[in-house]
Amino acid sequence: MAVNLKGKSLLTLKDFTKEEIEYLLDLASDLKQKKRMGIIGQQLKGKNVALIFEKPSTRTRCAFTVACVDEGGHPEYLGKNDIQLGYKESVEDTARVLGRLFDGIEFRGFSQDHVNKLAKYSGVPVFNGLTDDYHPTQILADLLTIKEQFGKLKGLKFTYIGDGRNNMANSLMIGCSKIGLDFTLVAPKELWPNNDLINECEGFSLDSGSKIVITEDIDKVKGSHVIYTDVWCSMGEEEQAADRISLLKPYQVNKELVLKTEKDDTICMHCLPAVKGNEITEDVFEKHSKVIFDEAENRMHTIKAVMVAMI
Repeated sequence: MAVNLKGKSLLTLKDFTKEEIEYLLDLASDLKQKKRMGIIGQQLKGKNVALIFEKPSTRTRCAFTVACVDEGGHPEYLGKNDIQLGYKESVEDTARVLGRLFDGIEFRGFSQDHVNKLAKYSGVPVFNGLTDDYHPTQILADLLTIKEQFGKLKGLKFTYIGDGRNNMANSLMIGCSKIGLDFTLVAPKELWPNNDLINECEGFSLDSGSKIVITEDIDKVKGSHVIYTDVWCSMGEEEQAADRISLLKPYQVNKELVLKTEKDDTICMHCLPAVKGNEITEDVFEKHSKVIFDEAENRMHTIKAVMVAMI
């Protein structure tokens, strides 16, 4: 099936078919191989991309910048003090201005409504670099990393453990259910995802032939090809740190937990930054560090594929 994503925005992977996600992963893999060979791209030559950042960033900012420059484009960083988004000027008006000047817009901030409005009013492709609800560019990097490790995605068992209602848990459940990975979420019940999202993803999983399991039982990591965790306190939740650590301590990714998979080839993943000693122990992190930093590098290759395909 021919895939044409030109002009499309990446707001959440809910909006993408299995075939479209696979196309982006294949394109990212091809672009990664070309970069390793020193082949310079020109697919964004003459294009300008606005990078709006309300939240600080290492991987997202660097990945968008390098990816854009690699393909001959110009990235323009716009921090929260550089523009009037949602303060002195409405999101709608900012979108209409930026859409006249730029060929694409990346947004990393708090409100999913902001990124949705940027897409609606700008008239150019908009890319969600993270909101409180979703983090789709991270999921593309995660899926590419898993595929590199196992040579496939469909039929593998993916287990997310920890804070089950944050943007990573939401987005991983969407990505896995779309692409055909069996998804298990292990978390205390008060940190489970929204029921509406679970039901929506169960619909995706019916189409892809995968399964979704939501549980408090850490023994359900048995048989996992992938164990994935994230920080226990997301940006803006620092005041909840003590309560969150107490609640999630039994869900730490440590040597004992990994042994419960009863598999020799299980990989552990983390979207970074990691708080070693909280959600993952330092020994497990270091043992799986090559995969974790492959995952970080793959942010750039998958973001490059998104911009090339959509701009």
